[in-house]
Amino acid sequence: MTVETGEDYADAVLTGQTWERRSFERCDFTDADLRELVTKACTFTNCDFTRADLGDTSHTGTAFRGCTFNRTVFASSRFEGCTLLGSTFTDCRLRGCVIRDTDLSLAGLGRVDLRKMDLSGLRLREANLVEADLREADLRNVDLSGARLLRTRLEDTDLRGARLDSDGLRQAQLTGAKIDLDQAVRFAAAHGLIVES
Repeated sequence: MTVETGEDYADAVLTGQTWERRSFERCDFTDADLRELVTKACTFTNCDFTRADLGDTSHTGTAFRGCTFNRTVFASSRFEGCTLLGSTFTDCRLRGCVIRDTDLSLAGLGRVDLRKMDLSGLRLREANLVEADLREADLRNVDLSGARLLRTRLEDTDLRGARLDSDGLRQAQLTGAKIDLDQAVRFAAAHGLIVES
């Protein structure tokens, strides 16, 4: 696999293309038009997608590691079997995306709107979700171990089977969330209650 390093794709129009097994490092995709792009087993490392249009794109087995997404458009995009490890999302609208079997560990998702999204089974270990809005989202079996959940909106979410640390159980807003019995015991313990049978 050839690695493209430091290439300037700013303002490029690359719509409707299919990329397979391509690798990019520190490339600039600022303001690029990438609509309907299809990627398969590609790698993007420390790339900048500020204000890029990724609408209607499809990504399968692709890695976006340490990438910057600032005001990036994601309308109707799909991520399946991908990793977004350590990438940051600022002022991005992700609602309407499909994200399946994807690793968002260490991702920066503070204040991002993820309401009503199906995020079940995703890996969000040590992700920054401070003040993110996940109301009514499906978070079943999500791994939130070590995630920062200060003032995270989790009202009316489905958290059954999700892995949450005690800090998250104390700091997130959980009114109306669905939890399982094990989580209820951990929630009580996190709030200083003593559970006895």
